[in-house]
Amino acid sequence: MKAQSDTVGGLAEDGAAQMAGSSQLDELSPTAKRPAGPAIPTPVSVSIIGTFLILLVGALYYARSFFLPLVLALLVALVFAPLVRSLSRRGVPPGLSAIALILLLGGGIVGASGLLSQPIASMVSDIPRAIDEVRERFAFLRRPFEMFNDASRELGSLIDGSTASDPERVAVAQPGLLSWAAGTAAGIGTTLAATLILAVFLLASSESLRHKLVHVGSGLSGKKKSLRVLRDIENEVSRYLLTITTINAGFGLCVGLAMLGFGMPNPLMWGIGAALLNFIPFIGGFVGMVLAVAVAAITFPALLAAALPPLAYLGLQIVESNFVTPMILGRRLELNIVAMLIFLALTTWLWGIVGTIIGVPVLVVIKAFSDNFLSLSSLGEFLSAATADADEGEGGVTAKPPSIPLP
Repeated sequence: MKAQSDTVGGLAEDGAAQMAGSSQLDELSPTAKRPAGPAIPTPVSVSIIGTFLILLVGALYYARSFFLPLVLALLVALVFAPLVRSLSRRGVPPGLSAIALILLLGGGIVGASGLLSQPIASMVSDIPRAIDEVRERFAFLRRPFEMFNDASRELGSLIDGSTASDPERVAVAQPGLLSWAAGTAAGIGTTLAATLILAVFLLASSESLRHKLVHVGSGLSGKKKSLRVLRDIENEVSRYLLTITTINAGFGLCVGLAMLGFGMPNPLMWGIGAALLNFIPFIGGFVGMVLAVAVAAITFPALLAAALPPLAYLGLQIVESNFVTPMILGRRLELNIVAMLIFLALTTWLWGIVGTIIGVPVLVVIKAFSDNFLSLSSLGEFLSAATADADEGEGGVTAKPPSIPLP
């Protein structure tokens, strides 16, 4: 009888231990059911998200001196991280490879700045004369507007019945173009220096940062997902930036050679400027065309000679955007044109011309994050240019948002 009671007691203790262990596993399991908290009303959640977005945009604008070098350094680190990791597998320390890559990049920037400093300085000093020449060259377009303005002024004076002379106006002297250019160059130089220094540390510690981000996951599946997200972002951004930089460099080389052949001034500056402008969708090509028309009209007195450089620029732009870029990049990096234009307007307002150039790469990073998180899937769907199927009745209707290949 005593043995039977001991057996029953042992079974009871084992059952209690198993129940306690299972409850502990349920608490530790990331998929365990937890009591649901009170649901937040939709208006409240929308208000919270809207307030957060307004504060985020305000912080990005007013603290742009901090965020712009940080974003640029993150883009540089994402581009070169696969190369640093590949060199690390071959025995090269990450710190050494990071320093070497950033020194090469910085040396290229300094060399290009040295080559362009004299042409840019002469161009800035000649801007008033060039504006006068363009105004005189296209004066025939202004005559109808001037006649209309004179007629409107005379009609206004007749109606007012006033013949008194206009009151004397006091004009406040504004800083000249040279001082503005010097201040802008100093700001860009400071931003680039901070970017390169921060990029060195990001590249040197990329593996440790990766492991820390991976260990943030709550379980094995979370860690795998974190690693997959990081690899997708690195591969996609690195592939895009390296490919598009190579395409734009080739486009700038062709433009520079064309301008040299037609006798345009400063062909080196034309090549570098065309390569940089080609990072900006739509607006970059239009600005390049307008500049080519203005400079050619000043440089060449004959109409045919003045028309050849802009036509060459336009022809190269058409070939690059319609044949070269789609053939190399394909359709896998297409973005929604509406999302891209809205984001470019935002980054231009936030960070100026630098924001215009880096707007599309930053949007690629955001899309890579959105594609890998279920809570951001709607944002990723909006940013994507892939076809969306909407079933209506028995048949499906395929709707594709407006899209263009990345520049």
